[in-house]
Amino acid sequence: MVGVLKKALAQALVTYYAFAGEVVSNPVGEPEILCNNRGVDFVEAFAEAELKDLDFYNPDDTVEGKLVPKKKHGVLAVQATELKCGGLVVACTFDHRIADAYSANLFLVSWAEMAQSKPISTVPCFRRSLLNPRRPGSVHPSLNDMYVQMTSLPPPKDPQPGDDYLISRIYYIKADQLNQLQSLATTTNGCRRTKLESFSAFLWKMVAKHAILNNVDKKVTKMGIVVDGRTRLSDGDIDKASLMGSYFGNVLSIPYGGKEVNEIDENPLRYVMPMPSPSCNGDWVVYVHLLKGQVELIETEAAHLFRPLTFDYLQHSNEE
Repeated sequence: MVGVLKKALAQALVTYYAFAGEVVSNPVGEPEILCNNRGVDFVEAFAEAELKDLDFYNPDDTVEGKLVPKKKHGVLAVQATELKCGGLVVACTFDHRIADAYSANLFLVSWAEMAQSKPISTVPCFRRSLLNPRRPGSVHPSLNDMYVQMTSLPPPKDPQPGDDYLISRIYYIKADQLNQLQSLATTTNGCRRTKLESFSAFLWKMVAKHAILNNVDKKVTKMGIVVDGRTRLSDGDIDKASLMGSYFGNVLSIPYGGKEVNEIDENPLRYVMPMPSPSCNGDWVVYVHLLKGQVELIETEAAHLFRPLTFDYLQHSNEE
């Protein structure tokens, strides 16, 4: 199986050649992609464990540094880990400066198709001219309140002893719970929120409550949602829209909304403005990366919603 994957990977990299390059500094010190056919670091490993024994709920313990490769100099790194039960875990790490998750997914689908001796269903588009700025330029003033220049952000502070720290957890959320959140988030005038908006609002309220418990209720809390620009930048041009659907690179933005912590906590869910389950039954699988204190609050007050992802749940999903 690993041999098949490596052969298919080499074939896929011909089309997705950017993943076979590396990031270097240009003459003015800015990072840029060098398509030099360097290749991909591919690690083969064996784990003395069975799939059913892996703790999917706590990826910090069972996944990070064990099943996922560390990316070194290339754009993409791959690790194939054979398990004691005969299963195979394939994990990838890629440079986010070169590709967003949409582009990475295009690549993974093409790689899987080639491993099955199928032609790739989508040929990636590298036409950077599709994203040329408008002439003359035009920026709506409202954007100043939704975005922050990266250069204006202060560098992160070194953690101090006793500080709260970030942890990762994976949960599954039942479809009926998502429907209930969506119902609670529906406004009084009947405006129906999406499930993503409703879930994001609930999570924002939990983070705000954690801030209040830590006596920072007067601060402003911000919530950002990743927006894919591929469906929003075609300007009504059908041909451009088709090309943008296969565009390889970064076409995302993260607009932020901000409110005082108290305001978020006190108002109903409808006031505040993931990944589907493999069972395709409406459930979600949610990966969170939050402060330990925030995770503990969520698991205390919303255990009915955030259920730890387990092997049994995944096995049941595959049987449906």
